[in-house]
Amino acid sequence: MVQVTPFLLVLSLALMAHGLPERKCVLTGHWINDLGSNMHINKLQENGSFNGTYRTVPSMSPEKIPTSPLLGFQQHTDQPTFGFTVKWKSTNTITVFTGQCFVNDDGNEVLDTMWLLRLDADSEKHNWNATLVGTNTFMRYHPQKE
Repeated sequence: MVQVTPFLLVLSLALMAHGLPERKCVLTGHWINDLGSNMHINKLQENGSFNGTYRTVPSMSPEKIPTSPLLGFQQHTDQPTFGFTVKWKSTNTITVFTGQCFVNDDGNEVLDTMWLLRLDADSEKHNWNATLVGTNTFMRYHPQKE
């Protein structure tokens, strides 16, 4: 009887785990961040690379900012780490994002990111303040149905 107990324990754990919801976060699709900027990530390639577009919502600028291209990579896991670069069309700046794609406790996909924005310094003397650092949280964008 002692040998049957480990088997029953493993069997019950396997049956319970089967009933748990899958917590897989998929990077492809439309996302909107906490500031209202949005991005679209296209199909993931076999090597983990992807491309897409990013449109920022500047808080101080009334002018229309064009959509900019992004290129990146992700790991192949259920809640992958990733990184991508945005080459801004409106300025001579580059932003790199790194983060992880999570499924939160409510079952929603979330991208938690940190970024570096590199400004175009006019000389090495002015290089000291040309890199900005920040964070953004992206949620999957679901258009409102009418």
